[in-house]
Amino acid sequence: MAKTETRRTSGGKKRLTGEVGKAVRAALDKKASDVVVLDLRGTPAFTDFFVLCSGHTPRQVKAIADAVEESLRAARVRPAHIEGHDRAEWILMDFFSFVVHVFTPQTRAFYSLERLWGDAERIEVSDEPAAGAVRP
Repeated sequence: MAKTETRRTSGGKKRLTGEVGKAVRAALDKKASDVVVLDLRGTPAFTDFFVLCSGHTPRQVKAIADAVEESLRAARVRPAHIEGHDRAEWILMDFFSFVVHVFTPQTRAFYSLERLWGDAERIEVSDEPAAGAVRP
């Protein structure tokens, strides 16, 4: 189970904490766009959370994935598996209790994981890297 939860800030927004929060902040620091966290704990899924985000170019996709990995390694959290780093159209990073997906916009639209996991609670993340605040 992920060492992650959501907490409400004084303004009523949700704030991600723990490992998923670190992954989100690292992605935002590299200017990831359309960052969404899917809470899969209420679904018959193999993981607790998906973190989905986009980079505008394959180079940015790699930079985002590298930043997420580096940030979590600093917290002694290592991915069990990473796929797609060579082509950098969709990089999948499996941390067991959560999975980070970094896409180019075209690949994200084609696979449409948000629609596929439509039963999951969707947490929209603000674009402020340091805040880590999310919109309910």
